[in-house]
Amino acid sequence: MYIVQIASECAPVIKAGGLGDVVYGLSRELENRGHCVELILPMYDCMRYDHIWGLHDAYRDLGVPWYGGEIKCDVFCGWVHGRLCFFIQPKSQDQFFNRGYVYGGEDDPMRFAFFSKAAMEFLLKSNKRPDIIHCHDWQTGLVPVMLYEMYQYYGMERQRVCYTIHNFRHQGICGNDILMATGLNRPEHYFHYDRLQDNFNPFALNLMKGGIVYSNYVNTVSPHHAWEARYTDVGYGLGHTLEIHQGKFGGILNGVDYNLWNPESDTYIPCQYDIGNLKNKAENKKALRERLLLQESDKPIIAYIGRLDDQKGVHLVHHAIYYALNRNAQFVLLGSATSADVNSRFWHEKHFLNNNPDVHIEIGFNEELAHLIYAGADMVVVPSNFEPCGLTQLISLKYGTVPIVRGVGGLLSTVFDRDHDQNHAPEKRNGYVFYQTDNHALESAMERAIGLYYEYPKEFEQLVQQGMEYDYSWKTAATQYLSIYEHVRFK
Repeated sequence: MYIVQIASECAPVIKAGGLGDVVYGLSRELENRGHCVELILPMYDCMRYDHIWGLHDAYRDLGVPWYGGEIKCDVFCGWVHGRLCFFIQPKSQDQFFNRGYVYGGEDDPMRFAFFSKAAMEFLLKSNKRPDIIHCHDWQTGLVPVMLYEMYQYYGMERQRVCYTIHNFRHQGICGNDILMATGLNRPEHYFHYDRLQDNFNPFALNLMKGGIVYSNYVNTVSPHHAWEARYTDVGYGLGHTLEIHQGKFGGILNGVDYNLWNPESDTYIPCQYDIGNLKNKAENKKALRERLLLQESDKPIIAYIGRLDDQKGVHLVHHAIYYALNRNAQFVLLGSATSADVNSRFWHEKHFLNNNPDVHIEIGFNEELAHLIYAGADMVVVPSNFEPCGLTQLISLKYGTVPIVRGVGGLLSTVFDRDHDQNHAPEKRNGYVFYQTDNHALESAMERAIGLYYEYPKEFEQLVQQGMEYDYSWKTAATQYLSIYEHVRFK
């Protein structure tokens, strides 16, 4: 099968979040199974060019119709760790992708509308006719709209679209100018509840909604999050649209790249280990303490790794630090704040706790240190307010680090409470789950985990091993995506 991924990110060359990991990991697994996969990406000036091999011209002066005229683009081709990628570089005074950032411009909807238009023009004019176009999040929501409303009449009538939503929070809200720029025009057609009109603002267009309405299949990144998007406020207003299109909507759990995240082969940790050799995990714990100047003791290390923002339950992260210390545990935090207020708050805590030998707070992100924390910690807390899939708990299971998670989204699809899960046999349970957003709920789960560590160490080790037995690689997800591709191919 010939598959083209159109996305705004692909790890490691362009990575602002989990989207980049998904695009790369899924593409590689599909290729490993013998399918032809190509990726189309914006050519940002802030990309990691050192991760691109053999960058060369693929298409010079691609004319992209825009506002009744056209913008010329150069398309470059290169390999990102084995994946064949095409990078679109507009030659425009708007400098859409020469701004030193991936997201954050006031004109982001226009930037990515242009990228979507340019990607379609590149497919059309280079005579690429994939079986499946797989696009991602609001940034490429216009791709299926333009395919159905325009490009199918120019020889692309057989292409089918799978549309994956990674985060419903950002939907690409914009105005009529997007229609004029892309040549879709006809505002009376698109400002309609059944098409692109935002569900709550009749004077705005919603690019993510357009992707849902026009795609052949739509999914989000875990089965439980698919349910949440339809029936709770996690859908951020798109629940009714998903209800209308429920026949083509579902959830597929993301995978983890075990080539990168695997304690058996991880080059970032001093001692590699597996499920049958947990003594080496203890060596990594010792190395983590030495690196972060924590005191040597028999206490468990509890960790938090990730962004510090409202989505991640930052108030509970803060509480977890002090609860761990009060319960005779050590705590390690590695995270970057997304707001000045949260950043200031955690810098204050860092200074306040600076001389405490049982805690280390690292503001920012360090890939090498993240690997060591996963390998050296005993438990990891993931108290998210919402979590479409979540990578932290999947990695921690592989590294034998017991996850303590809030029961939302992908966390509920992957972590099964040792004491209370009714759907899995005791030998299949792998962590601790709490449901409310208050301190007491978090404390209850942390108390059970810490208690097991101290009072029943053999049972704690058994729980560690049960978590390590789970396979959350891309194998299962790729099989499900291929099933969807086959389903929509012949529609």
